[in-house]
Amino acid sequence: MFSAPDGATAQRMRAARALACTALTLTDLAEKPVWGYAGRTLSGAVTSAQGTGWLRVVAERPDKAHGKLWDGPKTAQERLPPEIPRPVLHHIHDWQAADWAYRAELYQHTDATVISHSPVLEHDPALPEAWWAKLRTALDSLAGVPTERIAVREEYIRRAVPVYTGCDVGEIEWSTAHGDFHWSNLGGPDLTILDWEGWGQAPVAFDAAQLYLYSLRAPATAARVRQTFTHILDTPAARVAELTVCAQVLQAADRTPFYRELAGPVKEYLDATYKRPV
Repeated sequence: MFSAPDGATAQRMRAARALACTALTLTDLAEKPVWGYAGRTLSGAVTSAQGTGWLRVVAERPDKAHGKLWDGPKTAQERLPPEIPRPVLHHIHDWQAADWAYRAELYQHTDATVISHSPVLEHDPALPEAWWAKLRTALDSLAGVPTERIAVREEYIRRAVPVYTGCDVGEIEWSTAHGDFHWSNLGGPDLTILDWEGWGQAPVAFDAAQLYLYSLRAPATAARVRQTFTHILDTPAARVAELTVCAQVLQAADRTPFYRELAGPVKEYLDATYKRPV
């Protein structure tokens, strides 16, 4: 989803991946591993005596190697129910080197293919009925998982929504969400939900709202998302979720290309749905 970082960061992360492979007795199969934002993560296929897996290496400064993002995949493996389809996290290996903390996460390999290489959907995918049914079941199940983790902070919502949408916030109802529920984190044709580092409490219907708004450039799929999640999106509680996602997109539009592409449709949706004041 992201481009390779600067040369020094890329070299450091490749060395960390090689070290993780040695420590976990893995053979690296990734000719073109997948980069996370600014080279924070490096992921790709590996193999071992147990078969093929997926290795994700995360880097942080030692004073930040804790908390929500650092422990998200681990807590998701421990606390989320099995009806939420996701790769099994088999093993974690931590170490520090040269003022960096690293975590290697070894996952079950999945044959699912991500729906889009961009978080924003550009073309309508051909997804089976079972995929949509499992998607609804997964989000309904996730919403009821008890957690003290926070995916979207109330302070952010009350600050950003008025600034970027022109709307007031009002009362917020909360439920548990993935928190980064876009098309690059969804696989098919058998549903697989990836990247659980940010899961936690968010406004009700946050994941469904994000998926809907990130589908606006593919109208048929946007309509299907709306149909699948009408039981939560067409409720008063979903208003804050939609406004929050809109604020996130518009805030980042000047620095992230895929948000810039989505900003126009999001503004049109805001004007049509919430009648923003001029």
